[in-house]
Amino acid sequence: MTFGSIYSYPQNPRVAKATIAAKYYGLEIATPEFTFGETNQSADFLAKFPTSQVPAFENDKVALFESSAIAYYVASQGNGSLLGANKEQTAEVVQWMMFVNNQLESPLSSWVLPILGYAPYNGAVYNKAVQDTKKAMSTLDAVLLKKTYLVGEKITLADILVACAMFFGFRMVLSPEHRDEYKNLMRYMNTLFAQPEFVAVLGEAEFCATETKYQAPKKEAAKKEVKPAEVDVVATEAPKKVKSKLELLPPTTFNLEDWKRFYSNNDTKPDAMDYFWKHFDAEGFSIWRATYKYNDELTQTFMSSNLIGGFFERLDRARKYAFGSMCVLGEDNNNKIDGYFVIRGQEVPEEVSDAADFDSYTFTKVEDLNDAKFRASIADFFAWEDESGNDVAAGKAFK
Repeated sequence: MTFGSIYSYPQNPRVAKATIAAKYYGLEIATPEFTFGETNQSADFLAKFPTSQVPAFENDKVALFESSAIAYYVASQGNGSLLGANKEQTAEVVQWMMFVNNQLESPLSSWVLPILGYAPYNGAVYNKAVQDTKKAMSTLDAVLLKKTYLVGEKITLADILVACAMFFGFRMVLSPEHRDEYKNLMRYMNTLFAQPEFVAVLGEAEFCATETKYQAPKKEAAKKEVKPAEVDVVATEAPKKVKSKLELLPPTTFNLEDWKRFYSNNDTKPDAMDYFWKHFDAEGFSIWRATYKYNDELTQTFMSSNLIGGFFERLDRARKYAFGSMCVLGEDNNNKIDGYFVIRGQEVPEEVSDAADFDSYTFTKVEDLNDAKFRASIADFFAWEDESGNDVAAGKAFK
């Protein structure tokens, strides 16, 4: 019998806090289909989880929206052994829960998220995050000098929370130069990652050999430098809001918002594609193949998927004028990013080209919209299916 359901996007390590705890008690937790930005914005979801954040958990007794609270609730089930042997140990578990949330998970996220494209890069914040993460690791290393686990003599929720907080850190940034000095911590982490309950959820432990570092989006050419003489320093009135040039285009019969809704609520093949070609206006819209320029630099597929997510976040100005579907094709250390965009007008507008990551992609206009090979290809990408024999590791829609 299912104990409850957790809503979240794939590969969210914060979900693992609860699912590892569930493994210790033999509890089954369902993970329903979830689309970030849609599922968590629905009226039904917001009625239960008012912050719209994930992971979110529900069963017939409770609805919870903080990952540590969810994990604590799961750990309280059964004989409650994951919360310690007595009230004093339970208090220690809560103590380490707060430590992980504030002094480990927070700075480590600030270190990793800019690399993944989920947060803007700020040098000072980034460097502080590195130092604060290592400070937390030093604290753990000192505590673990004479202890096998953080609380008592058995694994508790405290250990699960530490492991989940550091999981992607070990995969991406905590290279030997950042971890080898913490001998006690690494002995502890190896012990945790070897437990069958951890392996069942996280997989085999992977420790990166080199640190993945932040790389600014590549630009092919610098924008024109504005010299002081070119700036009007006399004007005192705020500039008027410039209307998008796309609003001045002739009317179109293709309603982009209707298409997005139909695409979201129907099978892509054949229903959505039939709808698309029945209503598409080739004079009012253009279609572009979007290919990532630096596929040879891609490594983990989840990181490639995060690159797409970061690009889509920076395209927010274009949301009213564009629809896109992009896929990660291939496998770890051998994958590529490719897809299609449907864009208002016949050129790539500044709402798209001004996005920070735009120059990392090649946009090629599709000239023959009736070509059967092209139509099959765009249907594959819209359906997140393969067109050339590669696995589809991930797919994302911009809508």
